[in-house]
Amino acid sequence: MDHSCRLSENTKRYLERYYCILEDMIAGMAGAEQTESISYDFIVQMIPHHQAAIEMSKNLLCYTTNLPLQRLAEGIIEEQTEGIAQMQAALSCCSQVCNCEQDQCLYRRRTEQVLETMFSRMEEAGECNCINHNFMREMIPHHRGAVCMAENALRFELCPELVPVLEAIRVSQCRRIREMERLLCGC
Repeated sequence: MDHSCRLSENTKRYLERYYCILEDMIAGMAGAEQTESISYDFIVQMIPHHQAAIEMSKNLLCYTTNLPLQRLAEGIIEEQTEGIAQMQAALSCCSQVCNCEQDQCLYRRRTEQVLETMFSRMEEAGECNCINHNFMREMIPHHRGAVCMAENALRFELCPELVPVLEAIRVSQCRRIREMERLLCGC
């Protein structure tokens, strides 16, 4: 159902940028190189995921006047930028940790399920004239996807440098999900 005729020009611009960000993220994650290292594979898929969160947050900041949501978006930008730097620093070391074929298969199968769910929920997040609501309905499945990806990777042997990054993803993104759910309920 096309609701674009009922959307404000600001909302249309916001959503146009959002769908470009989403498309770039999907291409980056789906096209990421697959190797014998689950640690490496996780990183090369999570970097475009984090970059999308940064871009989504910057997009929101162009439109919102909601102070709690501005702080949340700024926090996401800071956390995800730091996470990208940590993953890039660990990439070389992590590429050396190889996993058996069976583990690679199990990891990839679950990752594909997580990505399929995340992509479809982000695409179907809904469109309304409340950009704040749109952002949170888009970002919640995005963050849930990251949590599921981290939990999936933690089931396997990983580069020791990556484990604290995965734990930080789980903690920070679960906290952000709770914040957004509270903000959505309060609106």
